[in-house]
Amino acid sequence: MATQLFKGRGHAAIYQKYRFAPGKELQETIFTYLQEKKRSSAELVVDVGCGSGQGTRFLAEHFKKVVGTDISEAQIQEARDAPSLPNVSYLVCPAEELPFEDASVDILASFTAAHWFDIEKFMREAKRVLKPGGCVVLSTYTIDTNLRYGNCSEKLTKIYRESWDLLSKYSHDRVKLVLDDYKEIFEALPFPDKKRFTDIYDKIPMTVAGVIGFLESTSPYQIFKKNDPEAAKSLLQDTEKRMLEAMGVSSPEIPVEFWIRHICVLGCKGQ
Repeated sequence: MATQLFKGRGHAAIYQKYRFAPGKELQETIFTYLQEKKRSSAELVVDVGCGSGQGTRFLAEHFKKVVGTDISEAQIQEARDAPSLPNVSYLVCPAEELPFEDASVDILASFTAAHWFDIEKFMREAKRVLKPGGCVVLSTYTIDTNLRYGNCSEKLTKIYRESWDLLSKYSHDRVKLVLDDYKEIFEALPFPDKKRFTDIYDKIPMTVAGVIGFLESTSPYQIFKKNDPEAAKSLLQDTEKRMLEAMGVSSPEIPVEFWIRHICVLGCKGQ
């Protein structure tokens, strides 16, 4: 069974506010592969584990029909409440039990979610629902993050990583799949035609407040908050204060560059 850590409405709202769509370099990696496989004009695309819909809305800009699915009703409600193109719809369902007919889906995508699935069952579903020649796109961002601002980039990155180190002890076991650069997920993909990229770097425009919000949206922080709400709140406040002091500014709305490393697993079902 899939691991469920993002079901609460409060967490879903934070997820909607602070999570982001795939960056430029990741998009280019994905579309280069889809063009090679002649799937860049796909009819039906499914975004599995779509959360609050950032990846789904990105896909809707490029494909005729996009369906976002997630096991969390709260996340799906957030996705439905956000402005979307008319070719997007959302369904509540497990990643391992997709309500699509055999060989009916052109592209099966998942952004920052596949490591929470029951991998064996999900791969069986992928093989079942994809059309011959259909593609799988599985990506996640990693904890390999750098912050850049003026001449204090190194100090900002150090502050961020120290906070993440404190949170990491609350990481779920499933996060090891990310730490291993999706190697296990890549090996489980049941198609011989597959690729894995582990060195995609994207610049995500953010503010200091956005960086703090991103930390708040992560599963380790939410577990920490459940165990010790005051300590969790203090960690965010202290991190923001240290970042602002390092930058020599007072407003958390000051923009910073948030550089993040992506992993991307791509595969194509045989004809």
